[in-house]
Amino acid sequence: MKPLPRTARAYIVCAALGAGACALPALLPPSPASWATAGLLAALYALCELPARCRLLGRALGGSVPMGTGSFFPVLLAAALLLPPAAAALTALPGGLLARVEEPPAHWRRAWRAAATALAAWTAAHTAGALHAPAALGGPGGPDFPRALLPALAAALVFCLTLTALDGGVRATAEGLPLRTAWRGLLGRALAPHLVHGLAGLMMGVLWRSPYGPAAALLVLLPMYVSCWVFAQYHRERAAHQATIRALVQAVDIKDSYTRGHSERVGRASVLIARELGMADDRLDVVRFAGILHDVGKLGVPTRVLRKDGPLTPEERRIIELHPEYGHEMVRGIGFLGEARDAVLHHHERIDGSGYPYGLRGEQIPECARVVAVADAFDAMTSTRSYSRARPVATALAELERCAGSQFDPRMVGALARALDRYGWQTAVTADEPGTQVPAPRAPGPSAAGTTGPAEPAKTAETAEPAKTGEPA
Repeated sequence: MKPLPRTARAYIVCAALGAGACALPALLPPSPASWATAGLLAALYALCELPARCRLLGRALGGSVPMGTGSFFPVLLAAALLLPPAAAALTALPGGLLARVEEPPAHWRRAWRAAATALAAWTAAHTAGALHAPAALGGPGGPDFPRALLPALAAALVFCLTLTALDGGVRATAEGLPLRTAWRGLLGRALAPHLVHGLAGLMMGVLWRSPYGPAAALLVLLPMYVSCWVFAQYHRERAAHQATIRALVQAVDIKDSYTRGHSERVGRASVLIARELGMADDRLDVVRFAGILHDVGKLGVPTRVLRKDGPLTPEERRIIELHPEYGHEMVRGIGFLGEARDAVLHHHERIDGSGYPYGLRGEQIPECARVVAVADAFDAMTSTRSYSRARPVATALAELERCAGSQFDPRMVGALARALDRYGWQTAVTADEPGTQVPAPRAPGPSAAGTTGPAEPAKTAETAEPAKTGEPA
């Protein structure tokens, strides 16, 4: 387990102290009505979080319970509309401390969740109060619609902005990311759900103030819990997808030890390129899957050919060059992979049309395949394997740039260069265990050992006909 950096711990402590200072006035004797409402909402929020924490209750509810999805934020937003800011902040603390966390360190994560939600509820309550939410929620004549929508949506917006700002800060301190990178995408993903939660919180607040009282307000949580269950099912399905991909990659790694870890790094480099190109978030996962699975077709190549220690015969070379088609056949029926399946088939095509299996050129090659081709070659050059030593990142980039326009798409090469300049790259051993002495590289020539990525640029670029004389990957 990687220890939490001191800066992240200090950040969480500061957030916790701030949340405590915001909630402290609520512990001073307020009006009885505020005590009762705050206590009931705090208990309700904690009760909503409890099934995810308690395995027994989780099984009783079907095994698919929400875990930190924000599906119960309407309770906190109702508190922001009904209560003073300090009481609203206090409402968030018990549920945040009870929340289930999946990754260590659990106590730091719970403290962070409690502090962040308390601060968000406090700012949302201040916003709602400034817009006179309590008066709009209900009175002798009932709620004032549509006037009540403004404080509810404004409170939800401020709640969302506070959470995303705080989450970006903790990501920056915990992972060492620039603030801009840590905040990227957080608001876009959270805004629409939080606005929906704001409307649900408004419904809870109106029913709470109605003659039917708090019991009627609980009805709002039923559709929210159903949506949460659907969300949990989605995550279970996603976890099953990840397990499928891991199983395929592990099978390739076992069969071809030269590629150990290579697939995961190609997936990571592919995402760097795709993000630099501005691809949408939903495509980033597809590109990562494509990078991870690009060599899955090696399962269809005889092991004796993959591990052959010496030059390949023309027949063996033809067998090796079938692995993209084998891979495409293996993943063709996996619907969630989307365009990643085309990348598996075409990641050895070249811009000048000299690649395989179909000799596509330029824009005929799917964009995802062009991304993976660059990521694959880059990792092949920067990883130490039993038949070649790793090259420095700068040398590998220079070789990719030399081959841009003939073997690789220049746009993808440029995107990788910019991403590496911004984030750097951690090289790792591919086929040799730590501490194993790496033998000197063998003389160049088409061998089975050289079939772990697309034809290595240093060798293919130095030949007149890279598709014919370079090493296949």
